[in-house]
Amino acid sequence: MNEYTITLTWDDEAQRWDAINDDIPLALEAGSLDLLMERCRYVAPEILSLNGKRGKDVTLRFVAERRAKAFA
Repeated sequence: MNEYTITLTWDDEAQRWDAINDDIPLALEAGSLDLLMERCRYVAPEILSLNGKRGKDVTLRFVAERRAKAFA
C-alpha cells in the first residue's frame, strides 16, 4: 500500500483551500475543505496511474492548517 501526505492550506487572500503533494504530483484548490478532500481522493489515484506509479491501494493522509492573524 502506498501512503501519501497531502498538505491542505487555507489561502486567506484568495479565500480558498490549496492541496499540495510533490510526490504524486498534485496541486488542487477549492472553496471548501470537504470539497478539496473529495477532489484529492478522486484525482490522486488517476494522476499516479498516468505517471506510471501504482494508482490502486493508495492511502491519502491529509494535514490541514489555517493561519489567521491575531488581533491586539
